[in-house]
Amino acid sequence: MALSPQWLDELRARTTLSAVIGRTTRLLKAGREFKACCPFHNEKTPSFYVNDEKGFYHCFGCEAHGDAIRWLTDQRGMPFMEAVKELAAEAGMELPAPDPQAAKRAEKRASLHDVTAAAQDWFESNLRGSEGAAARSYLAKRGFTDATVREFGFGYAPEDRQALKRALGKFDEGMLFDAGMRIIVEDKEPYDRFRGRLMLPIHDTRGRVIAFGGRILDAEANPKAPKYLNSPDTPLFDKGRTLYNLHRAAPAARQSGRMIVVEGYMDAIALANAGIREAVAPLGTALTENQLGLLWRQVERPILCFDGDNAGQRAAMRAIGRALPMLRPGHSLSIVRLPTGMDPDDLIREKGVAALEALLERPASLLDTLWEFEKAAAPLDSPEDKAGLKARLLDHVEAIQHPDIRSLYKRELLERFSTFAFPPRPQRDYGPRTNWKKGDWKRPLPTLSPDVANQLKRAMAGGSRDMFSRAVIAGLVRFPDQIARHEDALADFARSDQNVGPAIDLLLETAETLDLTGGSPISLERGLPALPAKPNFAFLDEGTDPDEAREDLAEAVSLLVERPALESALAEATARFDRDPEGSFAEQARLRERLLALNERLKQFGRRKAAGPDDSDS
Repeated sequence: MALSPQWLDELRARTTLSAVIGRTTRLLKAGREFKACCPFHNEKTPSFYVNDEKGFYHCFGCEAHGDAIRWLTDQRGMPFMEAVKELAAEAGMELPAPDPQAAKRAEKRASLHDVTAAAQDWFESNLRGSEGAAARSYLAKRGFTDATVREFGFGYAPEDRQALKRALGKFDEGMLFDAGMRIIVEDKEPYDRFRGRLMLPIHDTRGRVIAFGGRILDAEANPKAPKYLNSPDTPLFDKGRTLYNLHRAAPAARQSGRMIVVEGYMDAIALANAGIREAVAPLGTALTENQLGLLWRQVERPILCFDGDNAGQRAAMRAIGRALPMLRPGHSLSIVRLPTGMDPDDLIREKGVAALEALLERPASLLDTLWEFEKAAAPLDSPEDKAGLKARLLDHVEAIQHPDIRSLYKRELLERFSTFAFPPRPQRDYGPRTNWKKGDWKRPLPTLSPDVANQLKRAMAGGSRDMFSRAVIAGLVRFPDQIARHEDALADFARSDQNVGPAIDLLLETAETLDLTGGSPISLERGLPALPAKPNFAFLDEGTDPDEAREDLAEAVSLLVERPALESALAEATARFDRDPEGSFAEQARLRERLLALNERLKQFGRRKAAGPDDSDS
């Protein structure tokens, strides 16, 4: 069935969120909201709030957030469609007509779950039998406890090429092919994909087995065989959209506030065996955009903990490259660099879990990692080498889609480059200096020509609906040294706004021709068009400390440019609903919440008065 965004909005509007949550969680009235001790993590004082007017719940402790559908899927573990059906029945809404093709695909997926579940039972029984002795010995050498072996479902696939087919004879052989358990080769008898391997089940977010990974036990006897072998993509399994161990790690991450990404599933199990349960791993590929999205739904700054060799560092940089276009306020990556030649299991074995915890507590930022990697990527002995470093850094910056983040990365990386490439020269003594009197010379104010000044005034003219934009322009005229700081964000906004875009474009163009190093305002012969007396803005008040005014102006620019970016992202999320209803739904909910918060910030910013000397204790 096709669930349109409009239909889901109607469902949310007809659902009283506090009534849904109140069935399983005791809520207390708190003004216009309800509060409770969070059901997603242990706490003694309430930090979980439910707002019926806005239709979402939020925990200020673990950051759990969502609407009625998200509550049923996350807290009660219901599938997305079952949650929708339950809420629709309570709201008296009929579900849209089913899609016959979608129903057939769902039926096929359901039957393949039976295949993978049966295969998992068989693999586990093999591990306990006589054939599994070598696999049990390997697990013992790795130090995995019996509880870990049971929890992660280790099993064994025997060498026999037809053993699984015989064991799962109740299923049609075509289903074994569709589930990725058998391989068909032209002019040869089909055979089992996994043979002579220690087996691990791969689960979806609901804990159902959807695929397998197998580690070879006798590499010397099979020198050409891959060390690790995963299931191929199937109707159940898409390796680029799946993170190993996410169904276990997500609840643990809500408790700890962190999510750790390691290179392989054996690393994730080694961490769990040592008591660090919030670890996940990609499945034979670099982190994909979809996997990054899954991580950011759990925590704002996942920690990449890849091996300390060159391959591990390249994997970290590939992940960073994928993440840069997706960065958004508050969401980034942290990176832990392990000692050279070590993986997490090696470090735990040699130095104990405390050594790994110490590294996890002090991860490097994405920006620091990017700078250090590119600085070490090639020799920097000549001007050409240094220019190459700058070019590589700017290439990374251009990949960032969010205008504010792109501008801030550009400024920070160029400042680091300038400090590195142009270190201060030692001061020289040039002999007696001319006795200048203090105040004899002053840097002239940056001044616009009359024509340009008049163009800027005309471009700024407009109704009260553009007042906030005009105030920002007036702030940039007062602090023109901030124009370059926000250049990228302002340029993107100018392209999306027909009202004040021309004024911003003109300001950006003319700023390039002025000497703005003195920090003085731009001189205008007759001043800018007057702004309304209310509301007042701190960055336009002469009594505000200049540094505070600049920071206030930076917040105003951020508010100005964020709304069109959010509206564009919301339109994109809505457009992909038919292809990815669950992902699109979650993204729309997140973006709507950010738009509501942005509008509230704009209102509060507009009401805010510049602080006066009598306001400090009022």
